[in-house]
Amino acid sequence: MLTLGKHRPARLDYQPGTFRVVAQGTHVICAVSGAEIALADLHYWSHELQEAYATAEIAVARYAEACEQGLL
Repeated sequence: MLTLGKHRPARLDYQPGTFRVVAQGTHVICAVSGAEIALADLHYWSHELQEAYATAEIAVARYAEACEQGLL
């Protein structure tokens, strides 16, 4: 069955500088804000935490939080 255009989250494997699509979808969810991020607009993620972020500000804040918690 062809499912092009179906609005569903993708599953990604975040890697340094790139990501690999594990399961097709149209977007991912920001780990902090819960906002939908279209794959074409995805610019910020953590390969260590395997999380996506909607903005640079959110990514920086999450990085600092993860360091404080000893996750990184």
